[in-house]
Amino acid sequence: MTTKPVSVPVFSIEPVDALIDEPRRIVVSGLVPDERVAISARTLRGNGVEWMSQASFMADADGVVDLSRDAPVGGDYARVAPMGPVWSQQPVDGTSNEIFPADVMVPLRTLLTVETVDGASADAELLQRFASVGIGRREIREDGLVGTLFTPAEPGPHPVVVVLNGSGGGINEPRAALLASRGYTAFALGYFKAPGLSPYITETPLEYLEAGLRYAHAKLAPKDGFVAISGQSRGGELALLLGATFPDLVSAVIAFVPGAMVHGAQGAGDPARGGWQGVTWTRNGEALPHLWDNNSAVHWHPWAGAVPPTRHHSVFFEGLKDTELAARARIPVEKIAGPVLLISGRDDRAWPSSLYSRMVVSTLRRHNHPHLVRHLDFDDAGHAINIPVVPSTQLTREHPVSKVPYTNGGTPAGNAAADVGSWRGVLEFLGEVTGTTGKLPNAPADT
Repeated sequence: MTTKPVSVPVFSIEPVDALIDEPRRIVVSGLVPDERVAISARTLRGNGVEWMSQASFMADADGVVDLSRDAPVGGDYARVAPMGPVWSQQPVDGTSNEIFPADVMVPLRTLLTVETVDGASADAELLQRFASVGIGRREIREDGLVGTLFTPAEPGPHPVVVVLNGSGGGINEPRAALLASRGYTAFALGYFKAPGLSPYITETPLEYLEAGLRYAHAKLAPKDGFVAISGQSRGGELALLLGATFPDLVSAVIAFVPGAMVHGAQGAGDPARGGWQGVTWTRNGEALPHLWDNNSAVHWHPWAGAVPPTRHHSVFFEGLKDTELAARARIPVEKIAGPVLLISGRDDRAWPSSLYSRMVVSTLRRHNHPHLVRHLDFDDAGHAINIPVVPSTQLTREHPVSKVPYTNGGTPAGNAAADVGSWRGVLEFLGEVTGTTGKLPNAPADT
C-alpha cells in the first residue's frame, strides 16, 4: 500500500519588506508535484477596506510554484507576473477606490495564503513601503500654500520635484514620499479639494502655483536650483502650463497622461460657476481660454447626465475640430525652458493622452526645443497610470468630485506594466537631467 504524498507548503518571499517599487520574488515550495493550489492576497487599504485577489497554479515536478516563472491556470490574472497577486486585487466591498494607505508613512501589509486541494495551507506577509527609513514628512501651511513636504534621509542639497494631483484634487503624498525615498526633495502641493482650499478646480489662479514654485526655490534649497514640476491628468495639463508660463521657475516638466490644451473645469467643476464648461485656470484675474468655451464642434459631452460613453475621449476629438478655439486654448509648450517627459496610455479612454503627448512632442520638435524631450507611450494602458505596485483593476470608477462614472481604459495587466515602466522612466529621466544617479529600484523581470 502506497502512502499518498502530503503537501507542507512553505512561502519564500524576497524581499519581504521593501519600498513599493521594488520587485519581489514569491515562491511556494513543499507541494506535491503537479498539485493544483490557490494563492490569495489580502491587503487593507484606505478606509480599512480589504482588497483581495486569488489565482490557481499547478506545481512543477519538484512541487514548486514560482510566480516569476509560472502563469496562473485560472483566477484574477492570466500571465506570468511576480506581483500579479497585488496588482490584480479588487475591493471586497466592490465600491472602494482608495488604493493607498491613510498614512503613507505606514507600510501596506499584504497577507498571502496558499491552499491545496487537500486543505493544507500556509501564510506569509509582504510589506510595501512608500517612505524608506529616515524620510521626513512635514505639512506645509505657510505663504498661503497647502501641501506636504517629504525630504530624503541623506543630507542635501537635493533636486526638488513639486508633485500635483489631477481632477480628484487633494495632495499626492504617495508619489512624493516615494520620490523622497529615491533621493529627491518632494513637495506635494494641493491646489483644490485640500484643507482650506476650494472644493472645486474652477477658477484656480496660476498665481497660487507660482507661489508654490517660488517657495520651492526660496525655502527648499534645491540642488543647483533644480525644481521640476510633475502632474497627473489635469495636473499634467497644469504642469505643462506652468512650465510654459513660468519658464524661469520650472527646470523640467513631468506630465502623466496630460492634456495639450487648456480645458474647462469638466468633472471637477463647480456647478454654480459653469460646471463642466466653467473656467479652470486664471491669471491676473483673467480666465485662460479653454476648449469648452463655446466650442462650435461639440454636440455632446460625457457629463450631461445621460449614460456615460465607454470612451469619454471622443468628446475631446470633437472639440479639436473647432480649430480656431483649439489654437487659442493650446498650451504654448514651446516656451518651456527645460527637459520634458510625457507619459501616456494608448488606450486612455478618459481623454486622448497619447495624442496630446504626441502633439506636445511635435510642437517642441518644430520649435527646435534644445532640451531632452521623451515620450513614454504604453500599450494596453489607460488613464490611471500610477506608481508600482498597486491594484490596476479600476477600469471604470466614479469621479471623486462630480460622482459621475467614467472609464479609465487599459487592461489590468497593461496598466500594471505602465505603472512599473513609467516610474522607472521618471527616475531615469530625473537622473539624466539632474546629473545625479538617484536610487533606482532593482530592474523587474516583469510585473
